[in-house]
Amino acid sequence: MSPKPKKIVECIPNVSEGRDAQKIEQLAQAVKDTPGVALLDVDSDADHNRTVISFVGEPEAVGEAALNLVEKAVELIDLTKHKGEHPRMGAVDVIPFVPIQNVTMAECVELSKKVGEQIWERFRVPVYLYEQSATRPERENLATIRKGEFEGFFEKIQEPDWAPDFGERKVHPTAGVVAVGARMPLIAFNVNLGTDNLEIAKKIAQAVRHLSGGLRYVKALGFKLEDRGIVQVSMNMTNYQKTPLYRAFILIEREAKRYGVPVVGSEIVGLVPREALYQTAEFFLQLEDFQREQILEDRIEKALSEESDG
Repeated sequence: MSPKPKKIVECIPNVSEGRDAQKIEQLAQAVKDTPGVALLDVDSDADHNRTVISFVGEPEAVGEAALNLVEKAVELIDLTKHKGEHPRMGAVDVIPFVPIQNVTMAECVELSKKVGEQIWERFRVPVYLYEQSATRPERENLATIRKGEFEGFFEKIQEPDWAPDFGERKVHPTAGVVAVGARMPLIAFNVNLGTDNLEIAKKIAQAVRHLSGGLRYVKALGFKLEDRGIVQVSMNMTNYQKTPLYRAFILIEREAKRYGVPVVGSEIVGLVPREALYQTAEFFLQLEDFQREQILEDRIEKALSEESDG
């Protein structure tokens, strides 16, 4: 009798610390020390002052790891002393749960609600449910929830429409509030421009993002990278199958030419589905009659899987 297939959920919390290596290590260790969880990636950005931590496991273990991370973040991070390019409203700014294997979106929504309730009960940090977990349409978009950031939330939380989904109308004095939800895989994709003019990056971001008339499934902001003396269009690609990476890249490249500015590079923050890179390679190389079975690692994985099943 074959073993029951494992349920695998990915969790990708964003924490508001990207400069203090010792603190980042302690945050990652809180995940590592949780039984049944595999830490996949820790990606820090000093300019954004933000770290993306990725881990996977079965739902219950992943939920516990998320809570352990929040506990450590509340202990270590003081948002009254935090500055960075990226908007933020919490020590742990956002906690998304993503279905990976043998798990439905509905199960991830349920997990997000359990974790959200525990965050308030254990740490007194108010929780807003977003994306697929949102309790009302205007809370689906994380940017809408985050508007005003930590400093503005002390007033915002008192507004009639902004009571937390879990917790009282009282912002944690140093850890702020947190968004918890369930969503499909998201790609954090940034394109760097050969200029220090932040207004150009902001105008290009406006042209690219969906909310201001750009590409569907793209969220974008313009940032300055102080350490490199350049600016960046920073994006969240919320559905890479319907709006692939190369489409956003090409649009940014063409918009940049209007201002006489070159694209000097791009980066992926955290992990990326293999399919997204396949799409990009096929497009830019103009591959004809290309089959995914031609990729060496895919063929090896398939062969090993068939061998173990046999």
